[in-house]
Amino acid sequence: MANKSLFQILMPEFLLPSADTWNEAGGTAYTLSPKQALAVYANTGCLNSTFYASASQQLEQVLGLTHEVEPEFIAKTALYARQSGCMKDLPALLCAVLANKDCDLLCSIFAQVIDTSKMLRNFVQIMRSGAVGRRSLGTRPKRLVQEWLERHSDMVLFHGSVGQSPSLADIIKMVHPKPETEYRNALYGYLLDREHDPAVLPETVQQYEAYKKAEDRDGISFPNVPFQMLTSLELGTREWKEIARNAKWQMTRMNLNTFLRHGVFDDKELVSIVAERLRDPEAIRKAKVFPYQLLTTYLSVNESLPRAIRDSLHDAMEIALSNVPKFDGTVYILLDVSGSMHSPITGYRKGSTSTTRCIDVASLVAAALMRNCPQATVIPFNHRIFRLSIEPNDTVLTNAKRLAGLPTGGTNCSAPLRYMNKMKAKGELVIFVSDYESWIDSMDRHYQSSSTETMKEWFKFKRRNPNAKMVCIDLQPYATTQVIEREDIFNVAGFSDQVFNMLAAIVSGKSEPDYWVKQIERFEFSSRADTVRVH
Repeated sequence: MANKSLFQILMPEFLLPSADTWNEAGGTAYTLSPKQALAVYANTGCLNSTFYASASQQLEQVLGLTHEVEPEFIAKTALYARQSGCMKDLPALLCAVLANKDCDLLCSIFAQVIDTSKMLRNFVQIMRSGAVGRRSLGTRPKRLVQEWLERHSDMVLFHGSVGQSPSLADIIKMVHPKPETEYRNALYGYLLDREHDPAVLPETVQQYEAYKKAEDRDGISFPNVPFQMLTSLELGTREWKEIARNAKWQMTRMNLNTFLRHGVFDDKELVSIVAERLRDPEAIRKAKVFPYQLLTTYLSVNESLPRAIRDSLHDAMEIALSNVPKFDGTVYILLDVSGSMHSPITGYRKGSTSTTRCIDVASLVAAALMRNCPQATVIPFNHRIFRLSIEPNDTVLTNAKRLAGLPTGGTNCSAPLRYMNKMKAKGELVIFVSDYESWIDSMDRHYQSSSTETMKEWFKFKRRNPNAKMVCIDLQPYATTQVIEREDIFNVAGFSDQVFNMLAAIVSGKSEPDYWVKQIERFEFSSRADTVRVH
């Protein structure tokens, strides 16, 4: 058979695929297929406003895409986004869509996607909002919620009672689960603020209630309950030290400054305990931490935090990035530092907008790859390119912070490739990290009759490097791209460390055209509602 890659790169430039749309920034672009677009939204979207799109526009786009793909792909995308991408809002939305389209498929994935009380509240909220065409759960979804409550322990329900709109108590009122034991009956009564027997409540609940009511708490056992249940109480240094001593990994990461304010780190033993917890590989794995969450913590912690705690964050990042692939060849990492990349990675949300920006995540990806790729070159760009010397032996957090501090500007995705072509660069792998809202290189509207400038510059690079591959990592939920997928170009999206696994597969030659969509399609359902296989 003829070498497809060889003949593909030798074709005349005018035969490159023409751009078929405009992106949100007004630049020429390629439309992603419905499956590709749904995958992008599911793994980057949080149903909050982004730099170029409102939350309602995102919702409209996702619901429109679910009409263009088969229900089985919707189910597999929900599974992938939750299990591999660790997303919350979009997987719950896709489950709600399936409640209308195919309840059998919803039953097959419900336990794997709706795997926490937070996810359960998301699902119920979406179902009752009318966003998917109904304002009630319906018979089978109601039964799925009942089964979720029945199969989880008393302590899971008690800890999951944190949160509102709806609260877990609201959900219990909606679905009327039948308690099978006197202990569950008492817990439901407690959560619903109804008559119950306090003596048969779980011991932790009893400790919590006793602690709340006590006027003098000296000598009373401190309850091991979620941090949010204690914030309304007047707590002293002793209590805060107990919270820090018993806190889980994510809660510890998120409250380092709080612990500092309340004198927790005046205790050298607790400094050591917290530092060791933060760098514990097993705790990091169980917490399913996003590397960018560690970056957020690092950027926001008080400078007065003990050095041992700050050092443990560096260690934790190195552990969290343990699956970053190693590449021996020449690698170019093209890092978008334009204005839109300075928007929050999870979108704007009134009162709770993330301080972590797209540029922070992109810089983290670049710094992590550079650590493991001896011949890697990072080329930051906005409307132009920046020459910046990065020391690979510095920690990932240090390099990420430096890259994120570069000046902002407009977006020109072809600029770094044009620079590389001008320098006659040779290499085996090019990795873009961007939101792909390029517009400066297509300001002249006649460009719509031709390919994007990024595609043209890649064509020139391929003439010089026929075996090169390009992987484009998209960080934002939009339905367009600057380069069309083919055997040497791969479009993926997301900000979990799963993108590193995809990179490794692509570089090792295990990939194929439309690789990401085919990864999602690998999920296979069984006839049982509690089993999913991946082969």
